[in-house]
Amino acid sequence: MSRFRVVVASEAGFCWGVERALEIAREAVLTAQAPVDTLGPLIHNPGVTLELAEQGIGLSPDEAGKTAGTAIIRSHGVPREVIESLEGRGVAVIDATCSFVKSAQTKAARLREQGYQVVVLGEPDHPEVLGIRSYAGPDSMTVQGPEDLPEDLDGRRVGVVVQTTQSPARLAALTAALAPRVRELRVYNTICSATERRQEAAIAMAVEADTVLVVGGRASANTARLAELCAQVQPRTYHIESADEIDPGWLDLVEVVGVTAGASTPAVQIERVVERLRELGS
Repeated sequence: MSRFRVVVASEAGFCWGVERALEIAREAVLTAQAPVDTLGPLIHNPGVTLELAEQGIGLSPDEAGKTAGTAIIRSHGVPREVIESLEGRGVAVIDATCSFVKSAQTKAARLREQGYQVVVLGEPDHPEVLGIRSYAGPDSMTVQGPEDLPEDLDGRRVGVVVQTTQSPARLAALTAALAPRVRELRVYNTICSATERRQEAAIAMAVEADTVLVVGGRASANTARLAELCAQVQPRTYHIESADEIDPGWLDLVEVVGVTAGASTPAVQIERVVERLRELGS
């Protein structure tokens, strides 16, 4: 194995929304009515979920299983009817939804009220998208690109909102496909600014790297997007959750190893990956 240099992307790891959600959760376990549970994983990072459990914060898979105490709404948000159901059963609700996700929900509701056919650009089964669609109305639709658009949109008034972890390139492609087809098009770019900065920094790092490691939970949409973008620049890109997953074979005959991480990845997990790389390259 050759010696190599490790380069970490200038923007990587926890974003403001994730840090806020964790602060809310840690405060809740001290002050809120017990038992305190997050409704689904607070963020998509298995290590963080385990740490929260050790601090006394449980994990409730859905609202039906939560009948008492306090429910913390995760950073991805939930459908509006979930909150109504919890409050209707006397469960205290603490909302840790990311402000960028809240903005997408609000804009989706506004488009619906104004009579637009709402199109959500995102992953159909992702919790964030399911939450946004609950505000966009039952006739809203989710697409992952122009290829998913139905033919009956022609001539209609269409409004677009975006899953916060999507890339600007995908939004541009969808807008370009819609513009010539519809009578009126209104687009809200609800991509998180922290997501954009991380994507730009990851691409810049991947350009100079011979191998790229993207650190973060496999269920994390923003981490998966980073891996996708890096792979377009450097095919030797690997998505890992921890330093234990590093295969020394990935590092053969390389001079520069690049590292980036999703917005739900703690600094300590990034540091462990860098430390392991330096051990292997020393």
